[in-house]
Amino acid sequence: MNSVKSNIRLAFNYVLAFIKWFFVALIVGVLEGVLGSFFHIIIDYVTELRVQRPQIIFLLPVGSVVIVLLYTVFSANKKIDTDRVIKSVRKDNNIPLVMMPLIFAGTVITHLVGGSAGREGAALQLGGSMGYNLGKLLKLEKKDMHIIVMTGMSALFAALFGTPVTATIFSLELTTVGVFHYAGFFPCVISSITAMEIAKYFGLEGVKFAGVGFGTVTWDLVMKVMLFSVLCALVGILFCIAQKECAQAFDKLLKNSYLRAFVGGGIILVLTLVISSTDYNGTGMNVIAEAIAGNARPEAFVLKIVFTAVTIAAGFKGGEIVPAFFIGATFGCVMAPILRVDAPFLAAIGFVALFCAVVNCPVASLVLALEVFGIEGILFFAIACSVSYMMSGRFGIYHSQKIMYSKIDDEYIDKHTI
Repeated sequence: MNSVKSNIRLAFNYVLAFIKWFFVALIVGVLEGVLGSFFHIIIDYVTELRVQRPQIIFLLPVGSVVIVLLYTVFSANKKIDTDRVIKSVRKDNNIPLVMMPLIFAGTVITHLVGGSAGREGAALQLGGSMGYNLGKLLKLEKKDMHIIVMTGMSALFAALFGTPVTATIFSLELTTVGVFHYAGFFPCVISSITAMEIAKYFGLEGVKFAGVGFGTVTWDLVMKVMLFSVLCALVGILFCIAQKECAQAFDKLLKNSYLRAFVGGGIILVLTLVISSTDYNGTGMNVIAEAIAGNARPEAFVLKIVFTAVTIAAGFKGGEIVPAFFIGATFGCVMAPILRVDAPFLAAIGFVALFCAVVNCPVASLVLALEVFGIEGILFFAIACSVSYMMSGRFGIYHSQKIMYSKIDDEYIDKHTI
């Protein structure tokens, strides 16, 4: 009799949890969907403004200084970035509400003046901050705060990129590599779908690429994909090292944060003028689309690494994931004739493999491939993700990320990325 009562009570707890997280995720999804849509529209607007008025790039040194000023004045010199959001999922770290307007303004300024950055850093920070502070408003228990942070991250990511399943898996997989936070699976799915539908209501479409042919699976093509994926891992490591070394060099040589920002913005401006191209300013989604179509300059992936490393070191905001897409896709175009495969095919593989190498999230990377390119190339993407994940070692763009289990042995290591 006691066991029956216990089972009924347990079942009732599950029902209550389902109802609670359904409505909480729905609220998060609606709020984040509206915020993400507004953010998306503003970023598109300032990007178009910069394209129409290229002289705006001369404000690069000023833009970086303004961002540093905003963070210094309103964040009390505290480090608030994506790493802080990642830590909050593992620990009871506070995510200040001021993170939302700061990352919003910082990313908008970055894209307006032409810093080389993405949008996902803003997505994770905006989403995590709103989720955390909404959880405080709803008086959720401590154990639930970790879940609502992931729920917020998923929703904002889905609103910006239109990839709800990737957004869900990425948030669950990102913080501790090798461990999935399954308790957040249901609310992350609901918030992601809701936020994506809100974005669609505002006329915003997700990232999709059609027309890429993947061909028949042969051993020859499999071996070429494996080789290319190893190279993607190496380029990903180069990207991570460039970011770290550039930031350390700026900190060492330019102690004053305002001087550091001004010089960094100036370097990006000079580089842009020297190469006489704005392809490496902003997200570079147009270049990514061209690469997926099979066209890219051979030096494009190297220049994007340089531009992004300097941009982040200077204090600009936005994130490194879209630059990783850029680097991977353009690198695929470079290697395609060497490996004697179609350029669009290898650009698509590079798009996903580079992402996997720098974020250490193989499952999210594979799901991303399916949502962006379709299911036809699933075997090739699975190979690319598995190889690039293994061969990227402990390198990663998020330094608070932890790799819980070794990539080469069945061993618990619990180490931060390099």
